Amino acid sequence: MIDIKTVGSVQVLTLSSGPVNAQDVELLDELTLAVRDLERSDAGALVVTGAGRAFSAGVDLNRVVEGGSGYTDRLVPALSAAFEAMFAYPGPTVAAINGAAIAGGCVLACACDRRLILPEAQIGAAEVRVGVPFPVAALEVMRYACGDQAEEVLLGGRTYRAAEAVARGLAHRVVADDLLGEAVAEASDLGGIPAGAYRQTKTQLRAPTMARIREGRGIDDEVRQMWGADETLRRIAAYVERLRRRG
Repeated sequence: MIDIKTVGSVQVLTLSSGPVNAQDVELLDELTLAVRDLERSDAGALVVTGAGRAFSAGVDLNRVVEGGSGYTDRLVPALSAAFEAMFAYPGPTVAAINGAAIAGGCVLACACDRRLILPEAQIGAAEVRVGVPFPVAALEVMRYACGDQAEEVLLGGRTYRAAEAVARGLAHRVVADDLLGEAVAEASDLGGIPAGAYRQTKTQLRAPTMARIREGRGIDDEVRQMWGADETLRRIAAYVERLRRRG
């Protein structure tokens, strides 16, 4: 589900899980392990992208409906661990947003230092419209990325493209051609900065966010209970059915 290739001095991590790279417990666990292994090996600059037509369309909601609270009790911690691992990765990270980056896919992209996006790619944090709350790590990553636009992005639950995404902090640059090549070039450029200086500066910038994530871990117990509640599961099932009918 995770493919890692070396391109020059850059590691390219590609999500590959079904047609839209939906996030389930297995993918998230593998992603967390991969990112931590890269960190331990001092792998340097990292590009994150998705296979096929999507970056990641978020959580696999069918698995949520099928698995119920037993599954969501595993899913919420897995989401938090993956987002925190990417956000705390000490080297440069660049998201190449090649298609839909929705909900958990949006959070994963926003955990990266830089985000390049295709003109037609949609990105947005749709959790509230599905009817589920954010794990603390997800919300804090989005707050860091979007700044004073975070309330609109998180409470509105809309998706954005191109300049609208850039204006809200969801992307830094729109790339019409050779997205992956541009992302690798940007990661390579950032990777040319002395690693110790980059790591220390990034750590200081993100320290307040990491502190809020650690202090708020207890909130995830409530989030997990809300995800697994019967009412939430019925709402998710109805949302999935509406998507199915739209084709």
